[in-house]
Amino acid sequence: MRLTEKLQGVVPGECLGRLSDRFHVIGNIAILSLAPELASYKKVIAGAVLSSGKSIHTVLNKTTKLQGERRVAGFELLAGSSNTDTVHREFGFLYRLDVTRVFFNSHLAHERMRVSAQVMEGEDVLVPFSGVGPFAIPLAARGAHVVALEKNREACLYLAENARLNRVDKMVAIINADAFQMAKLLRKDFHRAVIPAPYGEDGILETVLTLVKSGGRLHFYTFKKLHQIEPLKKSYEDMGLEVMQARRCGNVAPAVSRWVFDLAKY
Repeated sequence: MRLTEKLQGVVPGECLGRLSDRFHVIGNIAILSLAPELASYKKVIAGAVLSSGKSIHTVLNKTTKLQGERRVAGFELLAGSSNTDTVHREFGFLYRLDVTRVFFNSHLAHERMRVSAQVMEGEDVLVPFSGVGPFAIPLAARGAHVVALEKNREACLYLAENARLNRVDKMVAIINADAFQMAKLLRKDFHRAVIPAPYGEDGILETVLTLVKSGGRLHFYTFKKLHQIEPLKKSYEDMGLEVMQARRCGNVAPAVSRWVFDLAKY
């Protein structure tokens, strides 16, 4: 039964119209983003989520947007356990994390598999903004040697644990450093770079580009409106890149989507 159907007769119809049947699940934690109009009903909504049969132990409400260097939102506990440390399962991989301490986006699961499927054994791959490892670990499982750059020390600790959990720790080198600064210090030519850039950090593409071999590949994630895509393609071509494809991989705000550009370096 859908969440809104469960709550009919409990939450007034005009308020129920502001509630989505979809909610974000990471491990055994459900994350809601409730509209202010639903404040009086958030406990009963959380109770309905907790009883949804999805092995959910904790229900959180997102109270702020992503903020700070760690790129984490603010949350309030609505129902269930106060333990926000969980293990998320994705296409056979395990990721341990605390949703209140590190950034993690489960919506990119299929995208991560799409990219990792293109990687050949023995490739050297750079992953800035690597987080707890959702890109780095599938790449390493394909036989790539991965250098993961991450500024958040806690995310690095989780990444190290996750590499061990998934038995790829010998294939992942973790550097706890700012991606912009460390990329300038690296002296290695990579076959590929996977760049899940945070909002407003598009400059990392030019920084990383110098570290990729001629003929290498880059997978660059950015947040743009549709009318910005064609000019971007032209700017990437001017940088010596061939745009293999550009595709949406999720909406993040009205008219703004996350886009991935698959690029080849001339």
